Amino acid sequence: MSAGSRAATAGRDPHPYAGSRVALATLHDKARALAPAFAALGARLVVADDVDTDALGTFSGEVPRTGTALETAIAKARLGMAATGLPLGLATEGSFGPDPAIGFVALHRELAVLVDDVHGQVVCESMHTHDTNHGGLVYPPGHRPQAADLARWGFPAHALLVRSEPFGPGARVLKGLRDRAALDAAIDECAKASPEGWVRVDTDMRAHCNPTRMRHIGALGLRLVERLQVRCPACAAPGFGRIEVRTGLPCADCATPTRGLLADVLGCGVCGERRERPRSDGRRQADPATCDRCNP
Repeated sequence: MSAGSRAATAGRDPHPYAGSRVALATLHDKARALAPAFAALGARLVVADDVDTDALGTFSGEVPRTGTALETAIAKARLGMAATGLPLGLATEGSFGPDPAIGFVALHRELAVLVDDVHGQVVCESMHTHDTNHGGLVYPPGHRPQAADLARWGFPAHALLVRSEPFGPGARVLKGLRDRAALDAAIDECAKASPEGWVRVDTDMRAHCNPTRMRHIGALGLRLVERLQVRCPACAAPGFGRIEVRTGLPCADCATPTRGLLADVLGCGVCGERRERPRSDGRRQADPATCDRCNP
């Protein structure tokens, strides 16, 4: 059967994931954000809530994440698959910190993976956004967050966590704080655990404690499902989409290749089919200001 025939047949066939169950290992209620998107495929999430995903890393620092975000997300998905015995597993992994391009602005990176042992592939989608309340401050003895700090962090709709400083073995960490009385009590408790009475107050970035992050996880789930609905033009496997980008957009003045995006590289995780798609905004030349030759 030709690639065109396979693509036409795929358009008429039920989606490969229709009627499937997909494992989701989470301690943080992520099914609430992700289940609606997967319902559009006719798939149902099976929550493996007895899996300790915190063993792969915690935002509060007690357990450092040893792998990359992608490696950690795949490991989470496979933990859920092992716990449920299902061949499909879903996971997300978030990272927060200063935007490396700007420095003082917080950046939220989130990725979602579907590990698919039926077809033998991993499908990944990601997002970056500055729409996050991520932040924190260190307070000396006798000091605590002011109203402006709490408003900036979205408290109490967004929970906070407190830990004793300096942070290390034996440090006290209290999480999921959603009212002022609990926050003040946690600060007092952590100050007692600190050699000099210092504490750090941070936003609690776990999904169930952070409505902003939960909203982005839901949007990313929709993006992943949209990709899963795209079938490979060669083998009709689900999940055909961007796997990398190609740079080299030519300078408008001298035609020298720049670091600007030239095209997306689309690929299939099953048969290895690859195709290029020009950048979506229609731009075919780079601003000379971004050219290393014109503007060294």
